Amino acid sequence: MSENINISSDQRYNKRQYTKVIDTSFKQLGVQDIQEQITAQDTVSDFFNMYNEMFYQIPELGDTNSHEYLIKKSSEYINFDTNQEEIVALQAEIAQLRIDLLDAQKQVIELQTGTTLSNM
Repeated sequence: MSENINISSDQRYNKRQYTKVIDTSFKQLGVQDIQEQITAQDTVSDFFNMYNEMFYQIPELGDTNSHEYLIKKSSEYINFDTNQEEIVALQAEIAQLRIDLLDAQKQVIELQTGTTLSNM
């Protein structure tokens, strides 16, 4: 099943003529120039539009490609854990201040009425 192919070299080009006659770009192989690459890149706006469209298709939990993954990666990026620790500490301080305020209000009532209130 072999077939002979004859290649003729009747026409020859010198170095100057070659680049004018023969297209040496790789357009047919899908190679894009820089401007085409920049135009083809997705933007942050494109990402969020796709995210909103696919929101319910994204799995809730998972090591990759999930809402949990997005939360973890974003939390790492913005140091969310650091902020969260500070929030927890402040909430504990607020709780203690409320207890102290309640104790102080009990003492005021006891002094005004002359009666002892039981611990609530």
